[in-house]
Amino acid sequence: MWRYAVRGLAALLMVAAGWVLFHGNAAREPALPALPQALQSSVADDAPVSAPEASERTREQKRFDRYDKDRDGKITREEYLTPRHKAFAKLDTNGDGKLSFDEWAVKTTTRFADADRDRSGSLDRAEFATTAPKRKPKPKCVCAPAPAPVED
Repeated sequence: MWRYAVRGLAALLMVAAGWVLFHGNAAREPALPALPQALQSSVADDAPVSAPEASERTREQKRFDRYDKDRDGKITREEYLTPRHKAFAKLDTNGDGKLSFDEWAVKTTTRFADADRDRSGSLDRAEFATTAPKRKPKPKCVCAPAPAPVED
């Protein structure tokens, strides 16, 4: 019987401790920091404060501007194909204007040759595991530091 009394008393003490913690007389910090003195005089009490509006270009506008090299508001065929010409030139290692299979598959054949450690012409499980694509780590959350307590 005394166990029930002790448990009941412990429960009442825990409820009282919780009430004291949540309803204590601790000083509360304001939700937002006060405006700097220079801004307080310029902000009217009745007028809502809004952030200045910036002209934000859309993704398509940025993409268009990357292709439009001469900035005439039009994309010519040559401007549109320029990235492809550059990619082709990187693959055409002998510069003959033709892309052979070996030139096209140079990255894959190099990866295979690097993975084939014993030069057997085939990959075993351990060698094949080295050809897995390297994944980028997920970006970590960079949180802002906690604000310093305001002392009066």
